[in-house]
Amino acid sequence: MPTPPDLFLIAGEASGDFLGSTLLKQLGIASTGVGGPLMRAQGLTPIFNTEELQVMGFVDVAKNLPHLISLFRKTVSTILQLNPKIVVTIDYPGFNLRLAQTLRKKGFLGKLYHVVCPSVWAWGKNRINTLAQNYDLLFTLFPFEKELFSHTNLHVEYIGHPFTKVLSPAPPPQTPLIALFPGSRLHEIKRNLPFFLRLLPKIPSYPVVISLAHEKFRPLIEKLAGPIPLLLPDVMNAQTPTLAIAKCGTIALELALRGIPTVVTYGMSPLDTALAKWLFRINLPHYSLPNLILNRLLFPELIGPALTDENLFQAVSSLLSSLDACRHGCQEVRAALTPGVPIAPFFPFKDL
Repeated sequence: MPTPPDLFLIAGEASGDFLGSTLLKQLGIASTGVGGPLMRAQGLTPIFNTEELQVMGFVDVAKNLPHLISLFRKTVSTILQLNPKIVVTIDYPGFNLRLAQTLRKKGFLGKLYHVVCPSVWAWGKNRINTLAQNYDLLFTLFPFEKELFSHTNLHVEYIGHPFTKVLSPAPPPQTPLIALFPGSRLHEIKRNLPFFLRLLPKIPSYPVVISLAHEKFRPLIEKLAGPIPLLLPDVMNAQTPTLAIAKCGTIALELALRGIPTVVTYGMSPLDTALAKWLFRINLPHYSLPNLILNRLLFPELIGPALTDENLFQAVSSLLSSLDACRHGCQEVRAALTPGVPIAPFFPFKDL
């Protein structure tokens, strides 16, 4: 088994911890780095834990900025001291891309790999050059991302999405049920859930459950929703929703892989809408991952000003009349994310 300094991994959030643990399980080697409980369970020796980097929102980032800077410097100095053969950064591009730039400027000559392509197909296209100039290899989770780097010298490999291995298609729904997924952050819940709740009197024949992303949001959701039962993430295994309404994000991909027809929303303030359009120049044919993967509209999308009470009712009504066709499209999403190349050959440790 290689010594820990041969491989250094960095995951800055829970999703990265999951991906990192999957990678370590495939490689079966010792490692050092920054990881969460899943990576630590696979033998990672942490210099600090992923949990210390999990800060959300401008205010929290500002309050914790000195600590985050300290952790960044500690990561840089540790890597330079250990001089591992390969450094793998996982997602978390605001931290990790700056880390790669800093390491190269300070003369690090080892291999730099990045897992999860940043959303350069939506915004931040300058990150394409940042990746190409500093990394040796990029592993993508979606097949359409590789083409984005065809004009660069960066080696890009599509490895498939690990969700396909851990999320099985849900059994057919036994009773009518609509599941609401308003988001995993406070502002997302406040902007999406009121639209969802105003829809309910228009579809009285469908019982409703609400996903509770975190226990800390229970008081807010109960205040907004009243006596509607809450749906924890694992409850879907026991009761399959007929249809879901979900905030745009990873949850849309999860629901597609479970085969659950979904209306995708993203409530935005007028300022956020203006910034997205004029400053970040976000103008995509589709915004949710299932639609991007298939390059067509599988899940109805109501983004920004398109999210209105009437549009949401029309989208839900239309989807309820075409459930089988949507479920078939979900099977296409799974097929499109079939595993890509094996990852182990890119880690040529002599004892691997």
